Amino acid sequence: MPVYHIVLFHLKQGVTPAQLETWSQLAQGMVGNVPGLVSLKTGQPLPICVPRARGFDMGIVAVMERPEDVAEYAVHPAHLE
Repeated sequence: MPVYHIVLFHLKQGVTPAQLETWSQLAQGMVGNVPGLVSLKTGQPLPICVPRARGFDMGIVAVMERPEDVAEYAVHPAHLE
């Protein structure tokens, strides 16, 4: 059964769209390099959801094959980078 690992971020002031794109590409590049990581998507809240986003600017949804993969993902060098 897949595990959905969801993380929300408050971005620092001054983060540029280019920096977000680089970060997103690096994050998605972990798929295939981190054992058990099936997919990873990044994104910002939809405009209609911003009032309910509680200040979060960005999020990821990582899909892992099994619960044990979350612990391996957390300490994997590609994730720590």
